[in-house]
Amino acid sequence: MRSLKFLTLVVAAMLCMTATAASKKKAKKTAVVVEKVDTISARDFSYLFGRANTNGLKNYLVQRLGVDTTYMADFVQGFDAKQMTEADRRLKARLAGMEIREQVENQIIPQISRQIDDSLQILQREQFVAGFRAGISGQNDLMPNVTADSAQTVIRKQMEYYQTAMMERKYGENRRQGEAFLAQNAKKDSVKVTPSGLQYKVLVQGTGEVPTATSRVKVNYEGRLLDGTVFDSSYKRNEPSTFGCNQVIKGWTEALTMMPVGSKWELYIPQQLAYGSQDKGTIKPFSMLIFTVELLSIEK
Repeated sequence: MRSLKFLTLVVAAMLCMTATAASKKKAKKTAVVVEKVDTISARDFSYLFGRANTNGLKNYLVQRLGVDTTYMADFVQGFDAKQMTEADRRLKARLAGMEIREQVENQIIPQISRQIDDSLQILQREQFVAGFRAGISGQNDLMPNVTADSAQTVIRKQMEYYQTAMMERKYGENRRQGEAFLAQNAKKDSVKVTPSGLQYKVLVQGTGEVPTATSRVKVNYEGRLLDGTVFDSSYKRNEPSTFGCNQVIKGWTEALTMMPVGSKWELYIPQQLAYGSQDKGTIKPFSMLIFTVELLSIEK
């Protein structure tokens, strides 16, 4: 079918070229001299048209269909066949099975292994292939009472477990360090703690209006990691930022909706009120964040 699609596109392109040329000739009605065109027989025309449509076909067979040009004689034999025999259908199904097996071995299994964690080698190749085979053949099913839908449910939950465990192994130390810092920081008299776990220290207390969650505000700020790395700063850009209070991380939204305009606070945001398990480049998963935030105005 893909070969037929290729030929159809080529024929369509040539017919389009022919139609364009014809329209150009019609546009020359005012020409005094009529150009004579050499003609050939319909037989020769048809043959040459067929020849012209093979341009690029070999590359298509090799690149798109994976045909080895060593076996072009077999391709021609298939082309000459008026219809598929039972043996042809069996061979076609067998080739499709071989192609899918190759994809399972070289693409699907490695991709899933990376999602789980390559270092653990949890996914057993032989068992995966056996399960895949059972799913398409309906034979040798080691778990006959498990439906396809229930298998999907189990897999989804187990993948979530594996991914959570992988994140904990890789980045759990960030969470532990942040929790230890926050526990000590909360003991300081200058630091206030909200029920959500957000901590803040008032550097300058403003006297202006307090934003709501849907307000747009203009702020200057600097964001730091626990080790002091500055990952973002409007001060360095020399340009305040404007955004909606509900368009930022939870810790920011909570703080902004408590700050009167003119205030400058230092925020200590637990990872669950920041980016959690998301990897934001410089900000790694489970990182608590420290911000200096100056609320300049509420945009009306």
